[in-house]
Amino acid sequence: MSSRHYDAVVLGSGEGGKYIAWHLARSGRRTAVVERRLIGGSCPNTNCLPTKNEIWSAKVAFLARNGREFGTMTGGVSVDMAQVLKRKRDMVDGLVAMHLENFRESGAVLIMGEGRFVAPRTLDVSLNEGGSSRLTCDQLILSVGSRAALPSVPGLAESTPLTNLEILELDALPQHLIVLGGGYVGLELAQAFGRFGSRVTIVEHGPQLAGREDPDIAEQIQQVLEEEGLEVLLSSTVLNVDGTSGQTVELTIQTPTGMRSIAGSHILVAAGRRPNTSGIGLDLAGVELEANGYIRVDEHLATTATETWAVGECAGSPAFTHVAFDDFRVVRDRLAGGSRSTKGRLVPYCMFTDPPLGRVGLNETDARRQGIDVRVARIPMEAILRTRTIGETTGFAKVLVSAHSDQIIGFSMVGPDAGEVVAVVQTAMLAQMPYTGLRDALLAHPTMAEGLGSLMTRVPVIG
Repeated sequence: MSSRHYDAVVLGSGEGGKYIAWHLARSGRRTAVVERRLIGGSCPNTNCLPTKNEIWSAKVAFLARNGREFGTMTGGVSVDMAQVLKRKRDMVDGLVAMHLENFRESGAVLIMGEGRFVAPRTLDVSLNEGGSSRLTCDQLILSVGSRAALPSVPGLAESTPLTNLEILELDALPQHLIVLGGGYVGLELAQAFGRFGSRVTIVEHGPQLAGREDPDIAEQIQQVLEEEGLEVLLSSTVLNVDGTSGQTVELTIQTPTGMRSIAGSHILVAAGRRPNTSGIGLDLAGVELEANGYIRVDEHLATTATETWAVGECAGSPAFTHVAFDDFRVVRDRLAGGSRSTKGRLVPYCMFTDPPLGRVGLNETDARRQGIDVRVARIPMEAILRTRTIGETTGFAKVLVSAHSDQIIGFSMVGPDAGEVVAVVQTAMLAQMPYTGLRDALLAHPTMAEGLGSLMTRVPVIG
């Protein structure tokens, strides 16, 4: 076994880890990144960008089928899943090449292999090319990510269901896709495959889709999906699974109206995530875990081990790439003696259904739970004239403003370009701008952001 010492070692090349590695290497520090498979992590390979790639292919299919509405006659429309897959893979190949160039340019050493700790800041790596290597370091950053959780349902594991990884590798269309979970991942992929041409059933254990959102937001999303032909089962529990996903499966489901048996061709499990923290010797590294398996960190993302930090989902950070990038900035600044922390971060949320969902700050459910008095204003998408030009008038936006000041507390939107509009409101919130600043701003016409002016005029005036 070869042995080498580095100034810093990063385990996992996901968003937070790779940026830390590139930064440290460019600063002149000897830095190595150990990655077992996905160069650049899950975002460019299997998660964020590949899903949005296929979601966009699905929208093209949807628009083609509905082209007559816009004056375009297309005739019959079919989807070639092999071409959808090729387009996605071509994008991933380009992203991996970009990452490899960043490693080369920065000077960070990329080591492909599986790492396991044998002592604090001491990692044994089984190299993918064969052999092994022991790495020691002065500073260690953990960026090991997470994986899809598999509920303990009798027969589910034996059915070899799809997760977000496998479904993006399909080159043939499922006849009937049964989606377990009505969160962001499940809803995005359910709608996409419905638009490709699959029959889709969503089974959600909770009383609404998108459980972290307000009920009116969830109802709007459900209405969109059902109008596109998707079946949604709420407050439903899968009791048993028979068969093999990709061939024939039959699910026994307890619903509010009684027991149901649903037959399908494929199962997609989208029921949450689990951190990749087991079986890698973190206890030997002196790194303690929370009861749920996530790494215990403080507000600066320092672990319980000396000179060891964790970033991204494995540290319990919200499961977004943009949060993992901010984790990098927290650790980067901390290593330089700064005080940046994770406290009080204003995290934007975006779900890429069509129309998409965007949210920042509190929603009404959060405000009630925390006893915060707010004023609420709401505007339908059809009142924003840009939606009339593109024929996408479904949805609404709402803003929460403090009942005791003019500060914006939160914003939610289901509508075209929701993620872009959220960024405008987030900027105003970060600047502590009163809602009247957006109300009175001169906003370009006809844009989606222009609707913010109209929305803010609907905020009830104090007194």
